[in-house]
Amino acid sequence: MKKTASSVQTDRFVHDRLPPESQWPQMRYDLPELAVDAQANLVDVLFDRIDQKGLSGRPFLRSDKATLTYAEAHEQVKRIAQVLTEDLKLVPGNRVLLRGGNTIAMALAWLGVVKAGLVAVATMPLLRAKELGEIIHKSQAAVALCDASLLAELQSAQALHPTLASIVPFNINEAGSLAVLAAARDGHFTPCKTSADDIAMMAFTSGTTGTPKAAVHTHRDVLAACEAWPRHVLKAVPEDIVMGSPPLAFTFGLGGMLIFPMWAGASVYYPSIAYTPEAMVKLINEVGATICYTAPTFYRQMAPFAKQHGVPTLRACVSAGEGLPDATRQLWKDASGIEMTDGIGATEMFHIFISAAPADVRPGAIGKVVPGYTARVVDDQGQEVPRGTVGKLAVIGPTGCRYLDDARQANYVKNGWNYPGDAFVQDADGYFFFQARADDMIITSGYNVGGPEVEDALLKHPAVAECGVIGAPDDERGMVVKAFVVLKPGQQPGADMTRQLQDHVKATLAPFKYPRQVEFVATLPRTETGKLQRFKLRQP
Repeated sequence: MKKTASSVQTDRFVHDRLPPESQWPQMRYDLPELAVDAQANLVDVLFDRIDQKGLSGRPFLRSDKATLTYAEAHEQVKRIAQVLTEDLKLVPGNRVLLRGGNTIAMALAWLGVVKAGLVAVATMPLLRAKELGEIIHKSQAAVALCDASLLAELQSAQALHPTLASIVPFNINEAGSLAVLAAARDGHFTPCKTSADDIAMMAFTSGTTGTPKAAVHTHRDVLAACEAWPRHVLKAVPEDIVMGSPPLAFTFGLGGMLIFPMWAGASVYYPSIAYTPEAMVKLINEVGATICYTAPTFYRQMAPFAKQHGVPTLRACVSAGEGLPDATRQLWKDASGIEMTDGIGATEMFHIFISAAPADVRPGAIGKVVPGYTARVVDDQGQEVPRGTVGKLAVIGPTGCRYLDDARQANYVKNGWNYPGDAFVQDADGYFFFQARADDMIITSGYNVGGPEVEDALLKHPAVAECGVIGAPDDERGMVVKAFVVLKPGQQPGADMTRQLQDHVKATLAPFKYPRQVEFVATLPRTETGKLQRFKLRQP
């Protein structure tokens, strides 16, 4: 049963731009653990849980430079909340853009924003000014907390979007930085008594049109997610040390690399170096990590190093973000001795809703529905298809999709069910087998890339007349971005032009979105009305 309380978010920007309730997903809280108090601030709830279990002195956030206990981290979080509300004069419901990699400072900033009753809008370090500008415009964020090493692109975006009034740098110890401002505060922050249904965060995802969609999640959503997959499948304990590659700006990374370890009283290690497969294996051993999160591509690349060095402390390896080929599962198991924990989640659902613990793995399957959720495979009318038949995945549970001010809400939620856009088969025993994306999203090495967004970038190059972008199958990355390009008269196809176009996309969008394959063609397949037929580009 859902308990409700009055909102304290005086800035109603997000609340007023949620979809009409008739388009909301049905939310189910059938299990006792999914009951969240009517008045709940997720950061306070998680720190209170640590206190009640007597874990405040245990390590929480780790790096090669520092280790903070839960008590020390909470002190820093309270000071950051003071900076936001007292120095920057923000009020509950204001949006704060966060820009940074996986660092202790980024984690503390996120927690401080949400503790203060503000709305966290985390962004990936790879995003360029154009993409950041779209997020600033959509979220109307007035303040940004930004890693000092990543200021340039954000400042370029700010110049075009003056809504963003202030940028406060972190991971630096200079006047005006978050660290210096926080150090001047006393840590006596009056808790913001948010309703469980107040907004905690919005997570931006690129749809097939390339226009960013903002998935909105409440304090209740995130707390309920903690009581689903982490409780029933992962089963982390306070002694666990978590490592991994997914960014905190992804909900996969936010859950796995911050929120779920907090829920368990475990600790997280954030590296100061960029992960390579060999570096990750070596760090796992140096740090004594017990849980690892990354994408299948990375496990495949890590396997030879795991075989060479061993990974004796690891006990759980979580794979998500893209389909897990069984060959990769077996390669990793041979190298490490560990049966991977696969899962499918969605930004719109916050985290994983179909998964299997190592003891319950079935070859080729992602797993079964996580307790608290219901999933089925349906036809175009929403009717469940017979087991063994390909259809669309539909999901319902304690989390669900609510886009900010976006007509695409009606595509994702139908009759109360969430449609993540995947084609699946369910077997007689309830195991779900992923078939393909049901839309034009390209998932490459765990990153989502909207084909039309890359097309838009390519079309800005003076040599390009037309283009079409698809995901091409790839053994290493699952898929790669492939562009079919029609050049303007007088332009020469070849290796030099390919390199020019790739460099152009890298300079315009996040570099992982560039087309690794470019094929020059005379024409593109189109309908009579001029619509590009991407399905024809996918045919051999």
